[in-house]
Amino acid sequence: MATTYTDLIASVRKATKEVSLEDLKRRLEAKEDIVLLDVREKEEFRAGYIPGAISLPRGFLEIQVEGRVPDKKKKVVAYCAGGTRSALAAKTLADLGYENVETANPGFVRWKDLGFPIEKPPSLTDAQRDRYSRHLLLPEVGEVGQAKLLASKVLLIGAGGLGSPSALYLAAAGVGTLGLVDADVVDASNLQRQILHATSRVGEPKVDSAAATLKDLNPDVNVIGYKERLTSANVDRLFGDYDVIVDGTDNFPTRYLVNDASVFLGKPVVHGSIFRFDGQLTTFVPESAAKKLGIAAGPCYRCLYPEPPPPHLAPSCQEAGVLGILPGIIGVAQATEAIKLLLGKGDPLVGRLLTYDSLKMKFRELKLRRDPSCPVCGPSPSITEYIDYEGFCAIG
Repeated sequence: MATTYTDLIASVRKATKEVSLEDLKRRLEAKEDIVLLDVREKEEFRAGYIPGAISLPRGFLEIQVEGRVPDKKKKVVAYCAGGTRSALAAKTLADLGYENVETANPGFVRWKDLGFPIEKPPSLTDAQRDRYSRHLLLPEVGEVGQAKLLASKVLLIGAGGLGSPSALYLAAAGVGTLGLVDADVVDASNLQRQILHATSRVGEPKVDSAAATLKDLNPDVNVIGYKERLTSANVDRLFGDYDVIVDGTDNFPTRYLVNDASVFLGKPVVHGSIFRFDGQLTTFVPESAAKKLGIAAGPCYRCLYPEPPPPHLAPSCQEAGVLGILPGIIGVAQATEAIKLLLGKGDPLVGRLLTYDSLKMKFRELKLRRDPSCPVCGPSPSITEYIDYEGFCAIG
């Protein structure tokens, strides 16, 4: 005799361990280590979900669950609207080798009726869901992470070789506000590496040229241009409300100013530098910023280089030259670091220096340590206000 739907559900329920909504609420409040799996459709999830739940629609369960929940020994509680789809999901999970699976019964509708806590994901438009669809598929980003990016603000110091790829990829990723600090105009010699600009915009201010490119790439992004050089007089104002600073400068005076402002104001800085065929990348996170980000603080720029070098040891790109492709590698890596900081995901390059030799196509990683006697970030700082180092090296 053929099995009916009713027989199938009854059989599944007998084989599945159920948890009451009251017990589930108690366990969540006790912060028990469980994976809460919402197997309803995306449209249902957007209307509200149990806090902490992972959205994994029933139709994608077999395909995606091992990527979302790789540890099959984890305690998993599945829920749906009324308890039927979650029971089927629990049976599937057990067949896939998950050892501790339960289903919440009767489900989210009753949970909501009981007045238990619910959350709603950020509201993205249909156009945004289409544009960022590949981000939404990533558990580390999703709708919550994308909304966080759209609400974030990144300040780029320089709209040149490093600022160009960084800004392009940050805009494409949907970082909501990009500030660009650059007092220069587009020159024909820039176009070998500064891909924000174009031949038709030679002679225009770089921030205007960059804004035109970025707005055309992604109209979601608010681009704010600052046609001024970064100085001790304006650094507090410019750093202001920004979450992350991307340092794409090519001169030591500005690097030291960026570093000191980072420590004084508690701003994380993604630092990149290029010279001829070589590039470097690291992320500086001062103590106060580290607490907000929930990560360990690292050294600052002055821990590595307490004082700027003399001018003849620090030629600019204008004097020494640079491989045009090199800024693309380092600038994209800077954008990646910024995105990780904004999302609170991954392992940023704090306390690590990544070096790149383009001729040998070789990356190396060096450990960086905080200097206990650092004049800025040490326990007894001797530098407590901004210093202008314009006399130390020429600005390219």
